[in-house]
Amino acid sequence: MLNQRALAYLNEVIRRGSLRRAAAHLNVDASAVSRQIKALEEELDTRLCERHGRGMRATAAGQLLVHHFHSQRASEEAVLSQLMALQNLAKGEVRIAVGEGFVADLIAAPLGTFMSEFSGINVEIRMAGVNEAMSLLKDREVDIALLYAPPADPQFFCHVETRQPLDLIVPPDHPLTELNRPVTLNDLKGWPLALMDNPFGMRQMVNMAAHQEHVHLEARLHTNSVSVLKNFVRSGIGVTFMPELTVMDEIMRGEIIPLPMQYPIMNDTRAQIVSLRSQELTIAAAACIDHLQKGMRFFSADAPRLLQ
Repeated sequence: MLNQRALAYLNEVIRRGSLRRAAAHLNVDASAVSRQIKALEEELDTRLCERHGRGMRATAAGQLLVHHFHSQRASEEAVLSQLMALQNLAKGEVRIAVGEGFVADLIAAPLGTFMSEFSGINVEIRMAGVNEAMSLLKDREVDIALLYAPPADPQFFCHVETRQPLDLIVPPDHPLTELNRPVTLNDLKGWPLALMDNPFGMRQMVNMAAHQEHVHLEARLHTNSVSVLKNFVRSGIGVTFMPELTVMDEIMRGEIIPLPMQYPIMNDTRAQIVSLRSQELTIAAAACIDHLQKGMRFFSADAPRLLQ
């Protein structure tokens, strides 16, 4: 039987990149962490981590053990969750990585009704762009992720997928609303443009369309905040790109107008709820996915303009 404490210490060293940072996170002495890992290496007669620059990284054997440690923990959590379900104990925890563009839809009702129905389940929300959310899943720091325009990755299992085109959003009475056709990137020349930063799915879709069309976009504003983009457009400063549902409240109030783009790559953009394929879901996480699919506009159907 492998020493579970040693495996936990090894996991933290690899995750944090150094003995010192791992010990600080674990609130133990660094020498204790070192002794546990050394004993495990002696038991297995192999090196598990090695110095790299100023930190530590896993050897192939170390990576294998860390993967085993995560799989073991996930299996135990799933079994405990199932045992509690058999005893009608609605207890547990679900950790969700979510992009800011989903937040209004998530908070509007689904999260509140889920927490009311499952009063014993605690929820942890981690705000993250698509790249960070995928990394959080792979590091097993979250159970599920709500992703917009994610790249294909065989490590993930997609539970829900809908089409949510990336539209141009503009202030009311903007000249681009008079085009009476889908907007092209060349139409944006001369208008102040705001863009999300590169780690976000919205920006990656824009980059791909611009690359395909050989168009260079000059943004006057770069940000990692959906709220900043909304206010940029609402104030009349300029235009940006966003899914229709992310600005549905502003559309209903007449503060923002969404305009479809010409490009299939933007009109076929998907929203997904995913989990790590190699990690068995807990009862709490499975119940949460089911609840979000039914309660969130993003995941109950395709974008409203596609259904009209």
